[in-house]
Amino acid sequence: MLRKIFLMMLLAAMTTAVSAQEHYTAAEIPVNLKAGANAVLRNSETEVSMISPENVIMTVKKAITILNKAGEDHATQVIYYNKNTSIKAAKGYVFDAMGNQISKFALNNFTDHSAISDFSLYEDDRVKYYSPSVSSYPFTIVYEYELRFKQNLVLPDWYANQQPDLAIEKSSYTFKYNPTDKIKIKAFNYSGAPEEKQFDKLKGLIWSVKNLPAFKQEPYAPAADRYRTYVKIAAEQFSFYRSKGQATNWNDLGKWYYNDLVKSRQTLEPVVIAEMKQLVAGLKTDKEKAKKIYEYMQQKTRYISVQIGIGGFQPMFASDVQRLGYGDCKALVSYTQSLLKAVDVPSIYCVVNAGNYKEQMDPDFASMDQGNHVILCLPLANDTTWLECTSQTLPFGYLGDFTDDRTVLACSAEGGKLLKTPALNTEMNEVKRNADLKIDPAGNITGSLNTSYKGAQYDIYESIINKPVAEQIKMLKSRYDIDNINFEKVKFVQDKSESPVTTENLQIKLASYVPISNQNGYLVVNLFNKLPVTRTVSNRKLPLHINRGYTYYDEITYHLPEGFDVEYKPKDLDIKTIYGSYTCNITKKGNALIYTRKYVLNNGTHPAKDYEAFAEFMNNASNADRGKVILKVLPSAQ
Repeated sequence: MLRKIFLMMLLAAMTTAVSAQEHYTAAEIPVNLKAGANAVLRNSETEVSMISPENVIMTVKKAITILNKAGEDHATQVIYYNKNTSIKAAKGYVFDAMGNQISKFALNNFTDHSAISDFSLYEDDRVKYYSPSVSSYPFTIVYEYELRFKQNLVLPDWYANQQPDLAIEKSSYTFKYNPTDKIKIKAFNYSGAPEEKQFDKLKGLIWSVKNLPAFKQEPYAPAADRYRTYVKIAAEQFSFYRSKGQATNWNDLGKWYYNDLVKSRQTLEPVVIAEMKQLVAGLKTDKEKAKKIYEYMQQKTRYISVQIGIGGFQPMFASDVQRLGYGDCKALVSYTQSLLKAVDVPSIYCVVNAGNYKEQMDPDFASMDQGNHVILCLPLANDTTWLECTSQTLPFGYLGDFTDDRTVLACSAEGGKLLKTPALNTEMNEVKRNADLKIDPAGNITGSLNTSYKGAQYDIYESIINKPVAEQIKMLKSRYDIDNINFEKVKFVQDKSESPVTTENLQIKLASYVPISNQNGYLVVNLFNKLPVTRTVSNRKLPLHINRGYTYYDEITYHLPEGFDVEYKPKDLDIKTIYGSYTCNITKKGNALIYTRKYVLNNGTHPAKDYEAFAEFMNNASNADRGKVILKVLPSAQ
């Protein structure tokens, strides 16, 4: 009994000592770390131990001081888990500004939620979520948790500075592994080499940073991974849901992906195979056959996210997609590939990092976490064609800006390789607008507006086209955002050829657009397409990155009423820079005022020092877009 009491007292003393070491006072934060920060990461220690391919343990200990209400999101902790990832422990403490403990919490205080996305039907992932209820700032929250992964295909990355308004006092990452294990390591924006240390039988590598101030979010900046400090690690020999493979290079990884996760899921019933052969009967080329089957797939299925199976990486069975009529990107690509196999048309299952930024796969670092979407490649002779299989409406061969101009991992039974999707360039991404408008003596406007959208702009109206007319008008008012605009007629036409075009035909009516006062009318000639003001940035740190180029043409003809003439018009403008160009002019022919404008934005990356010149170009164009023509109104016209 005495021994038990002694042990309890010793444990209590140890707990008190540990807690005392974890007290963080806000006054101790260096002044330079408070500048521009809403929160400060006081100390973070992340340790990943790869004991075996099926046993990877991650422990995290971190303390964050929340300086103000704007930083309270940093106090929230979300821990993901699934069948392959278990939470072994989680706890924490909350301290006031003076370092006094306010509260403590354990794993049972976390709320548990499904991690299912709004667009997902099924997902294996769940989350544990904790957010403290504290209204007095500053305060500090400490989290300690441990996770176990039953796989080493995807190992945790380490990001030293995750958010722009978060300063870092101390942060470290320790990776432990058996000396006989072969691993790949890549550090980004990290100076020096990791510290090496022996931990019993495991070798350890330690990365650490100190005193990283918060950084500003700057407009036209590159993707965050281009400038943040982080470390990626991948095991060359891996185990994943009892499937073993190697990822020495992209060839090995792509071969494992296809042979172990995809190939066995592509069996179709004989009746379906016969149906496909009948569907393409009489068609001569593989491209004609592929187009016919792609359109069949679009009519047969719809996209629903299904993040289950082997870590969310394995597609549904093609036979299930055929029967159910739905699937996620993996399932629909695999299903389409299965249909094409039935008629002997070759295709390649491709993993891509989709999104607004054109993220490329690292050619020297093969890993499974560099893709988030799947598309299909048709390696036709001298005519490689790419298919987006999640849309019921996109034209055959059109990818759009979600997946264009980036490397993809092409997976096949023979091996993986990196391919490049075609780019939608500045000239292709064209918007051409032509309006014929009549101004009446009261300053109201009526007329027609015709606009064509190409390249990356082709699918700009996908969410509108199939809506009822009343809903289309409502959405158009929001898109055009012009006071008092009304749409009397709405029509959309889509040319779904290999260079697709969406054409918008509108009849519009604008009340009191041209205010008339003291025998003058004031007309802002650029009615539809004004450039926003570009924010200036002092002491720019990040490169200027223009992610995508566009070309815009505008021509608007205003028919003036009798008794109206031009008293003043802005000067013609012609600007040419490496970032783009801008021209506009206004001419009068008889009773017609004709406004023409061409704006070109070139994609590319430039040094930070160029941002000032870029902002000047953009703001000169923006000012020109707001130029006014002053109309002289004769007394007889009033």
